[in-house]
Amino acid sequence: MIEFRSVRKEYAGGTVAVADVSLVVPSHKTVVLVGSSGSGKTTLLRMVNRMVEPTSGAVLIDDEDVKDRDPVRLRRSIGYVMQSAGLMPHVRVIDNIATVPLLNGVPKREARERARELMDTVGLDAALATRYPAQLSGGQQQRVGVARALASDPNILLMDEPFGAVDPIVRRELQRELLRLQSELGKTTVFVTHDVDEAFLLGDEVVILAQGGRIVQQGTPDEILEDPADDFVREFVGLVDGRRGLTLRETRNGTAVVDGSGRIQGMLRPELAAPAAGARSEPT
Repeated sequence: MIEFRSVRKEYAGGTVAVADVSLVVPSHKTVVLVGSSGSGKTTLLRMVNRMVEPTSGAVLIDDEDVKDRDPVRLRRSIGYVMQSAGLMPHVRVIDNIATVPLLNGVPKREARERARELMDTVGLDAALATRYPAQLSGGQQQRVGVARALASDPNILLMDEPFGAVDPIVRRELQRELLRLQSELGKTTVFVTHDVDEAFLLGDEVVILAQGGRIVQQGTPDEILEDPADDFVREFVGLVDGRRGLTLRETRNGTAVVDGSGRIQGMLRPELAAPAAGARSEPT
């Protein structure tokens, strides 16, 4: 379990990145921090592995204050995935993945065996093991980044907009892969994004942050959509502009789901469309 207790981060000159945030990330769950630029989501995430130190308050892992942990050992015990993957460009894929185990003293052969296992886990072809990062696609690089984060079998996984730099098709593939991995591995995950749809897809709980690093609402995706805390949340999640106000439209190819702007968002499966015959709308 990760706990933020009244954490605040204020920089020189008085800029407040995080303002008195208290938050619990339950064990084996994914909590997504979502908000626009300047809302403090990345600052919060980096407090967990002491890449950012709070001005006041405390961050605890299993009731132990992280400031009492050696920062290097702490970081090696936590998986960390960045938007750019952060791979070492002159190191082959297999040794990029094996980096942390090697630093922790695991023999090279054992670390490489673990790396090969993880390549299979994250859906990477074994033939890529001897390639360099520049020889990979963006999606492949991100999979290597996830494999490297998992290499020491950490209990905690920090993911800072990891899919933001890839195209929409690859992004959906990586999102599905993360959902699969989470169901299999059950890591305690903090995920940062500015995309509310990604947050609702991946998060067991979602934390919506506003400018100045304050929590506006926290809850499951269903709770937030069913009972938004205020007008800011309504607008942020798309309830104001009608984007999430869905209706049904019969087409020659079946029943289409249409958003508030009249755009088709998908098609109902036949077994779902049949009972809905004649229906014109469905509340959000």
